[in-house]
Amino acid sequence: MCGIVGYVGCRDAYPILIKGLHRLEYRGYDSAGVALVGENGILNIYKAVGKVSNLEDAAQGGDRSGNIGIAHTRWATHGAPCERNAHPHLSQSGKLTMVHNGIIENAGDIRKQLLKKGFTFKSDTDSEVLLQLIEYTRNKYEADLATAIRSSLKKVVGAYAIAVLDSDSPDTLFAARKSSPLAVGIGEGNSEFFIASDASPIAGYTNKIVYINDEELAICKAGEDLCVTTLDDESVSVRAKELDLDVSMLDKGGFPHYMLKEIFEQPEVLRNCMRGRLLSAHRRIILSAVTEHREELLGARRFIMVSCGTSWHAALIGKQLIEQFCRIPVEVAYASEFRYSNPVVGPGDVVFAISQSGETADTLSAIQLAKEKGALIFGIVNAVGSSIARESDTGTYIHVGPEIGVASTKAFTGQTMVFTLLALAIAREKGSIAEDEFNEIFDELELIPGKIESILAQSDAIRELAQKYVGSRNFLYLGRGLNYPVALEGALKLKEISYIHAEGYPAAEMKHGPIALVDEDMPVVFLATHHNLYEKILSNMQEVVARKGKVLAIVTEGDVPVRGLVDRVIEVPKTLGCLCPLLSVVPLQLLAYHIAVAKGLDVDQPRNLAKSVTVE
Repeated sequence: MCGIVGYVGCRDAYPILIKGLHRLEYRGYDSAGVALVGENGILNIYKAVGKVSNLEDAAQGGDRSGNIGIAHTRWATHGAPCERNAHPHLSQSGKLTMVHNGIIENAGDIRKQLLKKGFTFKSDTDSEVLLQLIEYTRNKYEADLATAIRSSLKKVVGAYAIAVLDSDSPDTLFAARKSSPLAVGIGEGNSEFFIASDASPIAGYTNKIVYINDEELAICKAGEDLCVTTLDDESVSVRAKELDLDVSMLDKGGFPHYMLKEIFEQPEVLRNCMRGRLLSAHRRIILSAVTEHREELLGARRFIMVSCGTSWHAALIGKQLIEQFCRIPVEVAYASEFRYSNPVVGPGDVVFAISQSGETADTLSAIQLAKEKGALIFGIVNAVGSSIARESDTGTYIHVGPEIGVASTKAFTGQTMVFTLLALAIAREKGSIAEDEFNEIFDELELIPGKIESILAQSDAIRELAQKYVGSRNFLYLGRGLNYPVALEGALKLKEISYIHAEGYPAAEMKHGPIALVDEDMPVVFLATHHNLYEKILSNMQEVVARKGKVLAIVTEGDVPVRGLVDRVIEVPKTLGCLCPLLSVVPLQLLAYHIAVAKGLDVDQPRNLAKSVTVE
């Protein structure tokens, strides 16, 4: 949550910071702010409630000069979204300013101590408490700023990514992190440095990036080598990595919203996900993680999947695929509950961490616990160089490109595709799948992107259909087998962006409670594509129709029985049962999108949500 940008160098800082904030706005848009040391040496801070565009208006006409600055876009944790709680915060002396992402859990105790020392606070945030602690430490011990920051960070409990500047040192930025992402981009000849929560604001300025590790402080002084130390002031070797990020994927590409763009990118990104992994000439699936950890994967006593939100739904699909093809028992756990449930995990277990951003705090904490207990950690992430990717023993990137829309779409299909490839690769190595079945699935996988394109061609028709549901207040999504997690995902998409209450449920479980909700005003979405439970779901559908429920069914092209039951259907191409989630989820994404747009809502930045959840 929250986005941090910083710059020091020879260019005007303000345009770089604002552009960076726009690229990070998916991380938080409750408020935004920027701090600059002007050419006259005066510290200028501008803040605004709401989006970055409001900040630009607030700064209009002010002094925006200077070659150093920090900026922030906020997702509120401590303190309501308002201007006084917006970052950057200012120290008591007015010399130091700081932006912060994360939560300082012992901020209340520290605040009380500082109040006794004569400090006052202008905000309700835990972030300002940390800044005042840094200033107090510097003054009390007459320490340099780097020492004061290190000392203060050793006293706080929680998560943080911070950027600090001193108006008396307009050539140096300080940045540190723990359990919250932070990266430093290095300009040509170390003449300039860029600080950001992820690589997106840095792309286009430099391709040299350093990922700061937990409990490290980076000192970025223009014209000098980047200096990184531990909190004990021990020097850390700096290794810059090459940033491989297509800047064109960070804009809307002619689409009205990032979400729609990312829905339409799914055919191409799935081709990218399969590229180099499906060897058509030999009908082989090559995943380096399976090759390098073959014995551990094949000999595992069980797999445990930890994830949150959309990634949890993908994990439910992964569970079914792996158990079906590999005959390895799989458990799926909410990462937020895993670490607090005293889990039985240890050597012989493989723990999968599934996260688009690779920074999800709950998932990161879960794998750190599992790693301590001796489990092999397998990361399935999208963001290269992310914390989960670096903490994992092995893993597979989904390679779907930056996902800016808060409601995940292409990351879900990318994760589902990786699970499909993983299940088939392990099953082939284990000998638990017949040759003809493997070949049939392999050949069908190559056709999936084209079949998604045919679904996307129905977008206008789905938009017209969506108009019928704009006034609905509740939805029920029902599916069976592999389509049950798709029902959960469809309901989540609708909730996230349209603010309509929706519930996903196993279709057969409907009669054990949710059927009480069904009446002529309740839209019920059935995932009724052809698979081994097709006849069963027809029976479940009849139960709803008998109670006058308004049924919208996702069906396989040419379906006759369902059309005879309901009035509204969306067709998807025929595919194998094990691949149906890759197709059946797409019309649900489009349906949620078009309903939300018809309601006049901001689908890219829905209220109360942020893209990268870096707090517990």
